[in-house]
Amino acid sequence: MERRLDPAVPGRGAQSALVPTRFGLAQREVDGDWRDHMEALAREDAGPPVKLRTTVTEERPRTILSFNTSPDIGFDRSINAYRGCEHGCVYCFARPTHAYHDLSPGLDFETRLFAKPNAAALLRETLARPRYRPRPIAMGTNTDPYQPIERRYRITRQVLEVCLEARHPVTITTKSDRVLDDIDLLSALAGMCLAAVAVSVTTLDPRLSGKLEPRAASPAKRLAALGKLAEAGVPAHCSIAPVIPAITDEFMEEIVARAAVLGVRSCGWIPLRLPHEVAPLFREWLSVHFPERGDKVMAIVRSIRGGRDNDPDFFSRMKPSGVWADLFRARFRLACKRAGLGKAGFELDCTQFRPPETGGQLRLL
Repeated sequence: MERRLDPAVPGRGAQSALVPTRFGLAQREVDGDWRDHMEALAREDAGPPVKLRTTVTEERPRTILSFNTSPDIGFDRSINAYRGCEHGCVYCFARPTHAYHDLSPGLDFETRLFAKPNAAALLRETLARPRYRPRPIAMGTNTDPYQPIERRYRITRQVLEVCLEARHPVTITTKSDRVLDDIDLLSALAGMCLAAVAVSVTTLDPRLSGKLEPRAASPAKRLAALGKLAEAGVPAHCSIAPVIPAITDEFMEEIVARAAVLGVRSCGWIPLRLPHEVAPLFREWLSVHFPERGDKVMAIVRSIRGGRDNDPDFFSRMKPSGVWADLFRARFRLACKRAGLGKAGFELDCTQFRPPETGGQLRLL
C-alpha cells in the first residue's frame, strides 16, 4: 500500500512511499471493508495532514571509500557520509538505493536518513594503508554532503580535515550554500590544487525549486555560494542538473550567464535520469504539479532515451540522443560561448599525498 502525502503539505518532494517490487518484497493492500471504514473515519475527523518528521539513524560501516569502474563518470572513488537526503529532490537518481534496505525510494528516502559518524576515522585508516594510491575522492555523488543534518553531524567537514592533513585531492557536488561553512578548509585545499566544488542549479524560479527540491537551498543562495567560492580561490563549477524538458530547460541560458558573471570557471548540464522507482515517483509528481504538461514532458524524456523512461546502459546513459537532445546541446554550447565559459576540467594534484597519522604514530618526514 502507498502512504499518500497531501500535495498541499509543503516540504517534501515525493508524493508517496512507493514500495519497490524489484526485490520481491511483499505487496500490502488494505482489505476493502477496512479501507472504507478508515476513509469514513477520516472524513469525519478531517483536519490538516500530519507533518512528516525526519529521523536519523547512526550506522558504523566498516569501509567508507566506494570504488567504481564506470566508463561514464570521471572519478573512480567516492565517499557518501549519509544515506538518504532531506533535500527531497523528486528527480534524484539516488532514490532507488533506499530500496536495498526495504525502505521506500519515495518518502522514506527523504525522511528516514542514515549518518556515518565514523567516516573520517575510516578514511584515515584507509589512506594510511601502505598500498593505497591517491586519486581524487568525489563527495556528493549519491546524496548531498551538505544536506541539513550536516550542520549537526559535521561529517563532511571531518572528512575534509583528513584530506587536508593527508594532502589528498577531493571534489564536492552540492545543492546547498552550507558548503560555505567549510570555505576555510576548501580554500586551503584549493591553494594546493587539491579541491574543486560543483554547485547544482536546476532553475532560477524559487517557487518551482520549492516543488522540485523542497529542502534544498534557494537558487539565489546557490548562485551566491558559487560566487563566494570563486572569490575565495576555490575552483567553482556550475552544474545545470538535471535539465528537465518543458519544466526547467528554459532557464539554461540565464543560469550560464549568471554563473559567468560570478567568476565561475566552467559550466555543464546533465539531462534528467529516471532509473527504477524514480520514474513512477516523477510521473506522480507531474500529475500533482503539472498535470497539463506531464504527457509532453515524458514524451520528450522518452525521445532522448531511445523510447524508454530511462537508459541504464554504459556509454549512452549520460549521453541523450535525438532531436531534443541535440537542441539542448546546441543551446548550451551557444550559451557558454556567449558567456566565455568552458567545460569542467579541474586537474587536481595527487603528488602531494602523505599518509595521515594513525594510532598515535608520528610522521617521520
